[in-house]
Amino acid sequence: MISTLIFDKYLETAEQVDPIKCVGHVVKVQGLLIESRGPQAIIGEQCRIEVPKGSGIIQAEVVGLREDIIQLMAYGDIEGIEIGSRVIASGRRLEIPVSKKLLGRVLDCMGRPLDEKGEIASRIHYPATALPPDPLKRRRVTQRIVTGVRAIDGLLSVGRGQRLGIFAGSGVGKSTLLGMVARNTNADVNVVALIGERGREVNDFIAHELGPAGLAKTVLVVSPSNSPPLARLRGAYTATAVAEYFRDQGLDVMLLFDSITRFARAQREIGLAAGEPPATRGYTPSVFDSMPKLLERCGASDKGTITGFYTILVDGDDLDEPVSDTVRGILDGHVVLSRRLAEAFHYPAVDVLGSISRLAPAVTGPATQKAAGYIRRLMAVYNEAEDLINVGAYHQGTNPAIDEAIAKKAAIDSFLIQGVEEKSSIVETLQVMGEIAGIEIPMEEMQTWQKRSMALLTDDSYEDAQDEDGEETPEASGDPEDAEKQTEQRPEPEL
Repeated sequence: MISTLIFDKYLETAEQVDPIKCVGHVVKVQGLLIESRGPQAIIGEQCRIEVPKGSGIIQAEVVGLREDIIQLMAYGDIEGIEIGSRVIASGRRLEIPVSKKLLGRVLDCMGRPLDEKGEIASRIHYPATALPPDPLKRRRVTQRIVTGVRAIDGLLSVGRGQRLGIFAGSGVGKSTLLGMVARNTNADVNVVALIGERGREVNDFIAHELGPAGLAKTVLVVSPSNSPPLARLRGAYTATAVAEYFRDQGLDVMLLFDSITRFARAQREIGLAAGEPPATRGYTPSVFDSMPKLLERCGASDKGTITGFYTILVDGDDLDEPVSDTVRGILDGHVVLSRRLAEAFHYPAVDVLGSISRLAPAVTGPATQKAAGYIRRLMAVYNEAEDLINVGAYHQGTNPAIDEAIAKKAAIDSFLIQGVEEKSSIVETLQVMGEIAGIEIPMEEMQTWQKRSMALLTDDSYEDAQDEDGEETPEASGDPEDAEKQTEQRPEPEL
């Protein structure tokens, strides 16, 4: 087995060698942009820049073309590049090696391991940039997925394959809420993308939010804030490609993405450096073109599902700023975190009345919907009368609806407030909702989808499901009904 892995590693390297090299030379470096005369290349193609006086080789990508000038941006530091440095085209776009060995690993923006646990040898590669699933082949979202967070599971129910945005200003608890979902969800696999965030948060997320058990079913893709904009941009696509791989194995994947705002800013930096005109609030047109292309890749396909939670850092708590407004129109719902609730130590600081899950009616039963509607109505009534209540201007008995809202206020707050380490099952959540609303929720509405056996993630069954060439077969998906539809490898992009 070990000899086979070593042989596959060298065979993969040999297959990637191009004996005929297309070469150009650097003619200009300005800010983040590197310009070279040649080689013949296309947008998105990977190139190597030889830097004898620096790190030796700098990985770069073609981001623009102007007459015979190739515009590139580097994935790392550009120190050492000089006029005349050789630029060698690879003939390939960015592709990510994928296999079940990714579980428990921490990757960089190009899919390379950062955790010093060894290389990820795989002959299967997924392109970082790919098309979304065919709209006519997407499965309808009809089944609930559990997050373990009462405010979401009870009042903002999420379906398998749904995409939800978490909108909040800085310091309100976006990352903490993502960690709660990662730790408590019943999805088969977590893919966590930390894009443009603080570097210290990586170890914190692994140690505090995931723990050993959570990390075992999680893949982390990290591109911290000190990374060049291209690295932050491609980290987003790499995480999505990894999630697509596990979805194609028939699994239900939870993609936790922090944050879309950093992704948009990275695209803006690249666009401005390449000469794009600034548009709305300085964002370039490519920003608004790239966001739907990324977000639409998440969702249900004819094989498995990707349920996406995307955080959006709201500038100045303005939910109508360009990135927030665009993302809200693409996703299937939004969870708004309130600074006022956070300041009152109400965590998670979910503003239930300002949030919505567009697919909640499709994944919940009539009794659950009735109980959730009852609680939301009481919250709305109390919110409208809160000023009168606080100043003592409201007298009990004046309005029965307000009286009921006041009576149930403590129970509703107790239901919504949840400790970071506290996990709540869907049965417990719906039972408490039913008690508050005085509605009996039948057990069939409490039942969630059953997790399928994860044949792909078990070493013995994984090895048995391989063919003679060591490549994964359709049966490795763990979903017999879709076995015939599985593919061993996506077609490589044509250059």
